[in-house]
Formats: sequence, structure tokens, C-alpha cells
Amino acid sequence: MPIIFFTVTNDLSYDQRMIRICTSLANAGYEVTLVGRKRKTSIPLKTMPFTQKRLFCFFDKGFAFYAEYNTRLFFYLLFQKMNGICAIDLDSILPCYYLSRIKKITRIYDAHELFCEMKEIVTRPRIYRVWKWIERKTVPWFTHGYTVNQPIAAEFERMYGCRYAVIRNISLYDAHQQLPEKERFILYQGAVNEARCFETLIPAMKHVNVPLVICGDGNFMQQAKKITEAAGLQEKVLFKGMLLPAELKLQTQKAYIGITLFEPGARSNYFSLANRFFDYLHAGVPQICVDFPVYRELNNKHEVAVLVNDTSSESIAKALNELLQDRDKWERLSKNCLEAAKTLNWQEEEKKLLNIYKQLFG
Repeated sequence: MPIIFFTVTNDLSYDQRMIRICTSLANAGYEVTLVGRKRKTSIPLKTMPFTQKRLFCFFDKGFAFYAEYNTRLFFYLLFQKMNGICAIDLDSILPCYYLSRIKKITRIYDAHELFCEMKEIVTRPRIYRVWKWIERKTVPWFTHGYTVNQPIAAEFERMYGCRYAVIRNISLYDAHQQLPEKERFILYQGAVNEARCFETLIPAMKHVNVPLVICGDGNFMQQAKKITEAAGLQEKVLFKGMLLPAELKLQTQKAYIGITLFEPGARSNYFSLANRFFDYLHAGVPQICVDFPVYRELNNKHEVAVLVNDTSSESIAKALNELLQDRDKWERLSKNCLEAAKTLNWQEEEKKLLNIYKQLFG
């Protein structure tokens, strides 16, 4: 069977999307290797049906990290036998582009988002120019690929003429799972990054009488903690850090309300389809969600969330309190979540994924 390598810049232990994708392909008979980074704090890898490789870097962030990691990734991959290579987002695409040309193998692009349009990039002109140059140099040559929703796929076709499939990052459906009793806390899970509304979400908790639990890490973590301290909310806003997928799943199942919020402005946010939206859904957890097009379309069909146009602290607190106090509405949304999970699940997305790779590799 074909040998396929996948490349990311994060620690493999916590990447649920790539664990799902690589497991599906490995179970279908492909020889799969997932390559990521090894940090000083990295825990031992769990056994998976695919091969895992982590590259250690001396630098941990910024330009130095990306330069070092991509160089190490290039030379590691140069000596590996493979039939295809898949770059996950723009931050590992250069080695994949050059190696695919050197080895004359199939190259695939897995775009989780509009990378250059993230707030932390688009608001920094010099950094934006570098990443946009990389995008323009490489993406048009990745004629095979997929992304997480149709609006992002349409953007890639508009910008570069690339017609990408849609593979949504949805949880695996388990009809036999026993959901634990809900606890009255609000959950944010995922990257603690810029433009996730922590500047307004955290102060909103002054007016909400249940705790907020934040599971994850990212480039806004230190600022989020400072906002919490400044608001005097250390006892109400709890930072759990990174959790392994099984631990995070259990935490999500216990939650009463989930949070999926983004600031307006950056196109990456506007066209997003966050993993957490489906994680809450599969756990029967209603959520407060930003009223952006993709979420609105899903919610119009399934009614699993309370959508908000305004992400001010007052608006967030009002939406949270209304859902906390309206038990009938909460139960309706929770029931709708579990019903929607029967059709919105990885088992359905996996069929499309396997079909893509079958067309590419036979």
C-alpha cells in the first residue's frame, strides 16, 4: 500500500484531528507516518495504528522556531521512502513542496483555516508578508487538498484556482457512550489564541454565578491569565492547560455550556468551523456561539447553540445567564445535540476522506 507522510508543527499527543485522519487511513491499509515537534514538556506518545515521529527544536516559538523546524523536517523527510506527502497548514508546507518536487511524489494540502488571515498574522504586516509569500509560492502547486468547510474551499479556489474538498473535523460517533451527569460549569476548550474573545469572555464571568473552565494553551495564555487576575476572578476562571483527548472528552461531557467565540474582522475567524463546535455537540452540551455564516447554517438546521452577534462582556453574560436559567431551552438544545451527532460525525466524514486518497493512490 502507498506510504504517506503528514506534517504538523504541534505536539502529536493532543492533535485530535490528525489522530482521526491518520487512524482512518492506517485502518484502510495505508502506511502512515505523522511528523510533529517534540518539546521539553512533551509526554510519551501513546501507541497508534500509524507511525509517529517528533523532531526536537532548540527554539520554541517565533521565526527561529519555524526556520529550525522546517529545516529539520526537510532533512528528515529527504531520507524517507514515500509515495505521497500532506502538509497540514502553511507552517509546514515548504519542506513538503520542495520534497514532492525532488522525489516526484503526490503532494496534498490539508488547510484547517485561512492561515494568513488569522489575527496574529494579518495584524503584523512584516509577518503577514512572509507567510503570504509562502502561500503564493506553494499553494497553487498543491492541486490536491481539502479544508474544513465550503467557504474556505471557495476562498482557495478564488485566490489560487485550487478546488479543495471539504472534510469537517467532527468527533467520532459512539451510540453506546454513557454521558456523565452534567456539572454547572462553562467550558472553553481549544487553542487559547488571539481573537477568541477572552478579553470580553473573562470579565463577563463577574456577572455569571458558575465557573469558567479553560482547557488548552496558546499564544494568548499569559494575557488571559493577566485579565483573570486583573478582574479578581482567579477562583472562578480555572485554567486546566492541555489535556489528552480522552481526558478532554470526559471534561467536555461534564460541562453544562460550551463556548465558541471569535472576534469579528479577520477572515480566518469569519469563515471558521472550530473543532470544539462538534465536540460540544457530541457531548450533548449546548453552546454560546458567534453568529458567523457556517455556524448559523448548522444551527438553523439543528438548533444546538445560542448565537450571539455581539461579543461584548454584557452580551456574553446575558446569553450565558439566560441559558443557565432556562432549563427547558437547555434540555431542548442538549437533546438536539445528541440527535445531530447521529449524522454529523467522523464516520460520515471518513468516507469522503478515504475516497480522496483512493482517487490519488488507487
